[in-house]
Amino acid sequence: MTRYFVHGRDRSGSGAVKARLTEEHWAFMDGYAAELIARGPTLTEDREESTGSLHIVDLPDGEALKTFVYDEPYYLGGAFDTVDIYRFADHTGRTMWEFTTAVEGYGRFLVLTKDAPKPLTSDHLILYGDLLDGDRHVGRAALVEAPDAAAAARLIEADDAEVHPWEFGGRR
Repeated sequence: MTRYFVHGRDRSGSGAVKARLTEEHWAFMDGYAAELIARGPTLTEDREESTGSLHIVDLPDGEALKTFVYDEPYYLGGAFDTVDIYRFADHTGRTMWEFTTAVEGYGRFLVLTKDAPKPLTSDHLILYGDLLDGDRHVGRAALVEAPDAAAAARLIEADDAEVHPWEFGGRR
């Protein structure tokens, strides 16, 4: 099995498409319940609207990855402007559901950076790993809990951080 990072970035105005396809999306993801490491929407700064859809998933091969990405209802419905796909070299060894040190009032964030890999430890680190294109290191991704986006970037120790508000996904 190989771990993959899949981040669909929403097309402008795709909220209605995603609203219409949410149940189909969840049903599709139900088929991957055992393989999902993390999932959830990226959000606007006010956390009112979706800006994308993140999944970290363990799959057996490239064909399974293609099915996961390109048969997904949001993708088929045209909700995404782009989809970033990388191998994910996980440094935490757990799923998002195993994160147990949540702090009341903190938000959750997806932090992407091109910095070289660094070992990180923090009670606020949900998941963390390297993004790989083949064997080439292209960046790092972290799911973190922090009081705000700036604190999330500082936690990852990156000057070039791209920070997205994010929340745990799945059926409500």
